[in-house]
Amino acid sequence: MKKLIYAAVVLAMVLCAANAYAHKEVREMKKGILLVAFGTSEGSAKVSFQHIEAKVKKAFPGVDVRWAYTSHIIRHKLAGQGEIILSPAQALAKMMDEGYTHVAVQSLHTIPGEEYHELAMTVNGFKAMPVGFDRLILGFPLLGAQDTVAKAVDAIFATLPKARKANDAVVLMGHGTHHPGNIYYSAMNWQLQQKDPNIIMGTVEGYPELGDVIAWLKERKSGKVWLMPFMSVAGDHAKNDMAGDEEDSWKSRLTKAGFSCQTVLKGTAEYDEFVDIWVGQLAKAMTHCRP
Repeated sequence: MKKLIYAAVVLAMVLCAANAYAHKEVREMKKGILLVAFGTSEGSAKVSFQHIEAKVKKAFPGVDVRWAYTSHIIRHKLAGQGEIILSPAQALAKMMDEGYTHVAVQSLHTIPGEEYHELAMTVNGFKAMPVGFDRLILGFPLLGAQDTVAKAVDAIFATLPKARKANDAVVLMGHGTHHPGNIYYSAMNWQLQQKDPNIIMGTVEGYPELGDVIAWLKERKSGKVWLMPFMSVAGDHAKNDMAGDEEDSWKSRLTKAGFSCQTVLKGTAEYDEFVDIWVGQLAKAMTHCRP
């Protein structure tokens, strides 16, 4: 009896699946790209995103490009200024409603941290819908594997200030996180210092902290220090936490510790060398975004 019931259930499931497949609408393929960033409310920092969009459109001509921000705080702030930016879930729902069949979602985050994994859960939720996109692929962030860590290291050396002397220290400010993805900053540090022991990566909210960086600079007896953001945009963290005049800014604390500081206010997404890595991640995603 149990075998008969089991067989009946399996048959019913097969018939339901076949029925759903038979009634599935045959649609013309409509491709789209959704670029997802943490976001910024700094008007001057948006040049980074404009640069990315221009490179993406050049690499994938004819494919519609949409945007979403993962930060609720930034979306809310922009909405108060009359600029509406959708969340990833809202943007995907809108693209689904507009008939997009094949969509590549490209993370513009730096590491696969909390923001990226929340984005992955959103994408997986849409992929699980019985009637939705035919293909929905998520591209890795800037640092997604050893090959892109190595490329990012090369990009840093290609974009160092031309006025920097060999014995000048370079301190990169990463965002940092308590998420396990913070380990990518240590991986970057290791590979950077294999090529130039006068370069170090610090973070605002993770490890290494600024205290670790200062101790390292003192041990090396560094004199001049170049401060550069290792973030896609030179937004609030770069302008205030790194280069601001407040007592707790990195520039102020380093100056107080006896170092001469020179700041560079330019996000990684303003450089072709970094944007090309994100576009490369998107290109990998797009190869799976076809019939």
